[in-house]
Amino acid sequence: MKKTIQEVIVVEGRDDTKRLREVFPDVSTIETRGSAINEEIIEKIALAQEKRGVIVFTDPDFHGEKIRKIISQNVPGVEHAFLPRTEARPEKAGGSLGIEHAKPAAIVQALEHLLTQDEEADEQISQLDLLTAGLIAGTDSKRRRELLGEILHIGYTNSKQLYKRLKMFQVTQAEFGAALLQIKQELGD
Repeated sequence: MKKTIQEVIVVEGRDDTKRLREVFPDVSTIETRGSAINEEIIEKIALAQEKRGVIVFTDPDFHGEKIRKIISQNVPGVEHAFLPRTEARPEKAGGSLGIEHAKPAAIVQALEHLLTQDEEADEQISQLDLLTAGLIAGTDSKRRRELLGEILHIGYTNSKQLYKRLKMFQVTQAEFGAALLQIKQELGD
């Protein structure tokens, strides 16, 4: 069995996720996309905290601290990982501090005491389940994914990302089945 990181790591952007995946290939992240965190992102973080635990790993600057405060006020119990400013400096002068500039060893050092290595969870929902439910192919698949995201509070995803999102939030077969029934009722299937 392959070991994975149980917690979901909250980062600021796509480059941070990319850097983390270089170190921990199976890591799940939520990207805040800046310091003006909207309600949808807070809801995703709260759900991730409830299901798997959350580690906030933002840039060691003013905006990163602002994000930490917003998340801590809205989602109790999240863990925090910190990267020293010296480890977050870009190689080119004039760039801003960021997780994306950190060396792998610095990332491991910042996170290792917080991470829970977990045996990979059994697959709850398969790609075949998604196909059968009309979520990744079909005339109404986009609308079905929108409704699924609303019902399960996991946000909208395209067909490529849906499987990963369901796995990240550890959606069970029972939750998935109940959501599909709601979708059928809503769409009049």
